[in-house]
Amino acid sequence: MNFRSLLSLFVGSLLLCGSGGASASDIHWNTSLSQALFAQAQREHRYVLLDLQAVWCHWCHVMDQQTYADAQVARLIGAHYIAVKVDQDSDPELANRYGDWGWPATIVLAPDGSEIVKRRGYIPPQNMASLLQAIVDDPSPGPSVRQEPVVEAASAGALTAAQRDSLSKQFAEAYDKANGGWGEGLKFVDAPAMELALERAQYGDAAAEQMARQTLDANLGLIDPVWGGVYQYSEKPGWSAPHFEKIMSFQADNLQLYAMAFARWNDPRYLRAAQSISGYLGAFLASADGAYYVSQDADLNAATSGHQYYALADAQRRALGQPRIDRHLYARENGWAIAALSRYSDVSGDAAALQAATRAARWIAANRGLPGGGFRHDAQDRGGPYLGDTAAMGAAFLGLYRSTGDRAWLSQALAALDFIDRHFRDPLGGFDTSAPPKGAQGVFARPVRLYEENVAVTRFATLAYRYTADARWKALAERGLRYLAAPALTDSGRFLPGVLLADMEFAREPVHITVVGAKDDAAAQALHIAALRYPADDLRVDWWDRGEGPLPNPDVKYPAFAKPAAYACSAQACSSPVFDPEKLGATVERLQRAAGAKAVAG
Repeated sequence: MNFRSLLSLFVGSLLLCGSGGASASDIHWNTSLSQALFAQAQREHRYVLLDLQAVWCHWCHVMDQQTYADAQVARLIGAHYIAVKVDQDSDPELANRYGDWGWPATIVLAPDGSEIVKRRGYIPPQNMASLLQAIVDDPSPGPSVRQEPVVEAASAGALTAAQRDSLSKQFAEAYDKANGGWGEGLKFVDAPAMELALERAQYGDAAAEQMARQTLDANLGLIDPVWGGVYQYSEKPGWSAPHFEKIMSFQADNLQLYAMAFARWNDPRYLRAAQSISGYLGAFLASADGAYYVSQDADLNAATSGHQYYALADAQRRALGQPRIDRHLYARENGWAIAALSRYSDVSGDAAALQAATRAARWIAANRGLPGGGFRHDAQDRGGPYLGDTAAMGAAFLGLYRSTGDRAWLSQALAALDFIDRHFRDPLGGFDTSAPPKGAQGVFARPVRLYEENVAVTRFATLAYRYTADARWKALAERGLRYLAAPALTDSGRFLPGVLLADMEFAREPVHITVVGAKDDAAAQALHIAALRYPADDLRVDWWDRGEGPLPNPDVKYPAFAKPAAYACSAQACSSPVFDPEKLGATVERLQRAAGAKAVAG
């Protein structure tokens, strides 16, 4: 999760009492934004009011309880507006388009689909009534509506040296040396920034290691000591004021990051943190079918806040009931969970976590899969398909291939990448969230390209290229990098550690370990387990059972021995065969040091 995603949290407005006499149910709410609604708005000379919320969002609930329960607000909406309330988690296109404006995000649109007003966060009743009346009096677009700059791809699929230096400087300067984490105010683990710090630490960057460890240590205060799982963020710089919603993106990010940190530094606190999050997923967010739910609310109800509820012990909590769990089963969120669980299993040896990841992957493939390798978001979607679902599931399949050596997972990962290539290309470079629906008008005729999604696809395609040597996947990664290297993006002042991460991984060969031996041989299995525990997120592990034919990328010719062996390779050299699992990690370390003090990014 990153700074853009947390703009939804800057909503510290004081609650104001409404004038009463109404409830949110007095407003007729449509549940999806469609072309038919805009046609209705044109016929009836109304505006479209989009209330974009999140199931877990405290201030969204306050908007319902206070603002939309206000009689004057309800009267104005009934007279002049078509009201639409959408759960942003259910609609990635709307969430990506308006992520900088919520949650809640209040968007007012003209009947032709053009924007009039965009407002961020909680709006008190009187302010909302004034806003609604002002639009009726003068529907000219307000100052919040501006033309987004056109981002055209760079000519080369890589950052320039000047861009790397600028983004690296920004990365270092954004770090809060006093408290840990990147940025001031709200505190949370920014996953791309943390991954960048961990990868740089892997190559000997002491400053990056200090950033990573200080932040991970501080973030331990956001893990629920009773049920496990990580809270979304701290309202204060000291990491001591949790906001209590538990969202899948944060669970998956933190699970994977603490697992990787434990692998690198062998700190038992990091392992306990990862175990806590994995346990929470299994106890609270796992469905009976094995797939994973989306989130758990911060508050029990309007009368019992998260501050009160999560201070209680287990029995006291259960006596009151549980905060609401969003029981949708989205492909994207499951992809995040599967990838995190499989990496946690690699590091910890928790076989049950890998079994859970495998079960979820099979359920999503069977129930959210599309012909040709892509994925729906939910059982039924308003639009789509959406890039995030296929990208997350494809990367999860690639992780399962690394964890198991089962080539069926690799095949599914490549099918997902093929689907992305065929469905989500943007003519200006990079990849779109989704194709605009037929007949879309106004802002909705312009597709959304999201930086975070392009980072995810670029990293996925890069690793797929390493595993297969297929030039098509290299070209796909370069396409993503051309968008990410566009000056209009890199010079925008946004915090972009993911761009550095994607660029670094494309430019540098990953750690590569190959186990040669039969899959049913206990010695080969032990070597594979040791390979998976190597502390690099950018890690390529192949398991070559000669009975399965050549490796997908036979870039190294391995000799035959009477017993299983493992080999570590860099871009320049390979190690001698390793037969003892206990010696594999040290062998890789020596190879990495020889290959490259020069590989420290920066």
